[in-house]
Amino acid sequence: MSSTSATITGPTVGFWSVARRPRWIGALLLALAIAAGFAALGQWQLARSVAAPVADVSTTETPTALSSVAKPNVPVTDPELGHMITTDATLVPGDFVVLSDRLNSGVTGYWLVGHATTSGGDLAVALGWAPSRAAAVAAEKDAAIRTPFVGRYLPSESPDQPGVERGQQSAASVPALINQWSTLGDSVYGGYVVAKTPSTGLTKIDSPAPTAELGLNWLNLFYALEWALFAGFAIYLWYRLVKDVVEATSEPATETAVGAAVQSSRARP
Repeated sequence: MSSTSATITGPTVGFWSVARRPRWIGALLLALAIAAGFAALGQWQLARSVAAPVADVSTTETPTALSSVAKPNVPVTDPELGHMITTDATLVPGDFVVLSDRLNSGVTGYWLVGHATTSGGDLAVALGWAPSRAAAVAAEKDAAIRTPFVGRYLPSESPDQPGVERGQQSAASVPALINQWSTLGDSVYGGYVVAKTPSTGLTKIDSPAPTAELGLNWLNLFYALEWALFAGFAIYLWYRLVKDVVEATSEPATETAVGAAVQSSRARP
């Protein structure tokens, strides 16, 4: 007596045979439209996450009293940087320093920096730019500042190595400058000011308004990722629904085939 075994299956229903039905083609188009909408929202959120904030130039370009922007003998903080200030100021005769290697409109030249006294304390003032050291030195004899004095307040630069002769340096470093002044009061501002109007014989120093730096908004970036996931889920949901139909169609067919095989075996003599 021999026995045989066989795997009995019903007709196989393919995934794409179901997916090509008009009903599921329509569902796919709907899923793609929803995914496109989610993708557009994600792109919008992504653009917002890296957009540069608009700088409010009115807060920096309207001259403000120096005493309300900065305090002497304290470090310069970010909110003080780049502000246009106005103050009473008088130049100290002879207290001038020429800084080398200073770019102005892309041209390398020299700054003439003076020592000014104000009601709040001593202040370093960049009076103007010259194409040569000789021109900067020649401007010392006619150096003057308008009253009231207006300029842009900037932070002290890192000091560099001074040259052999007095004034041979390139950085607008307040600590280095005050060491070269003939007189010094009890209060000194930690930053320096670039004069809005250059002194006689000098060119105005380029001093643009501060601009807002490009920032990254992590919350908007998270939302962009969420919209991308939603777009992918819309396509996956269509796939899962079609797959469920395929599986539901195949199971009854298999059961029918098994039942028919059993009936056939019982009918054999």
